Amino acid sequence: MKKLNLGFIYNVRHTAPDLNNPQYLLEAEFDTPETIAGITGALESLGHTVYPVEADEDAYPKLKELKGKVDLVFNVAEGIRGADREAQLPAMMEMLGLPYTGPPPIGYALGLNKAVAKEILAYYHILTPRWRTVSRLEELEQKQFDFMPVIAKPLSEGSSKGIQAKNLVHNLADLKTITAELLAAYHQPVLLEEYLPGREFTVGVIGTPPEVLPIIEVSFDALPPEMPKFDHFEAKWVYDNPATEADPLVCPAVLSPELEGQIKNLCLQAFDVLEMADWARFDVRLDKNNLPHILEVNCPPGIIPDPKENSRFPRAARTAGYSFPQMLEKILLSACQRYSLPLK
Repeated sequence: MKKLNLGFIYNVRHTAPDLNNPQYLLEAEFDTPETIAGITGALESLGHTVYPVEADEDAYPKLKELKGKVDLVFNVAEGIRGADREAQLPAMMEMLGLPYTGPPPIGYALGLNKAVAKEILAYYHILTPRWRTVSRLEELEQKQFDFMPVIAKPLSEGSSKGIQAKNLVHNLADLKTITAELLAAYHQPVLLEEYLPGREFTVGVIGTPPEVLPIIEVSFDALPPEMPKFDHFEAKWVYDNPATEADPLVCPAVLSPELEGQIKNLCLQAFDVLEMADWARFDVRLDKNNLPHILEVNCPPGIIPDPKENSRFPRAARTAGYSFPQMLEKILLSACQRYSLPLK
């Protein structure tokens, strides 16, 4: 493709993953300086000129300065605050007429509002676990519960923020306890989601038309026996880190052709109805009958350049034969196609 003048917008995290650190809770979804540098270097290695913009409260005037200077903006920004924060920067770029990677603002907003995303999936008969939302503890007494066990999670958070091993509960008393904790800590509704007992997968989708990357199975075999077998904060950030040399990811997942086809079709349908574009990553889990269900969509998905970090989207892309820069180029090409930008 032609060499582009690229805006690159992001948020920077300066704290290590730690749910007891208030600063981490503010920055959990942000990227480290090393990741930002790695993405910048990869884009420059493709021959593009990169104009970095941190997505802080001064982002709008900085983006405005890029108008007429850049061909496209590569967006991994998470926004700063609010339930629709991932839509903030795309909305600014829409206002300025700046082409950017990824879905429109509504798609980014759906990535964080898990309940609304589930409502859309259910409307289109795309399987997702049963759920309820509660805004006040008293609602647990008022709402009928016909499923248990349940995973309780903040409605509008990412990066496993607020989703710990203890969030899987098997009775109403424990559910009240964890729900009260989450309401107090995150000041937002709590999503109560049916726990599915089957295998768990994460599925990257990339390009225009969308292509499903090799499916990753998330294995919990190496977790201590007392640890619940789902993708909670401890599994993702404590037990899966370069220091432990653990690798809980199986890529490509070992699947029957029938199940592989079901998962791919499920994710492509969800990609469409949730208004994704260029790239996204879906978390999928099997029910007791081995039917795949969409848990949630992640966009922008995390893309840590260092292979030792087990970053999931780049892991799937490498398995498909894309180097980290080639993966980024495929995302850029997809956005250029959508905006009818010249590729040569």
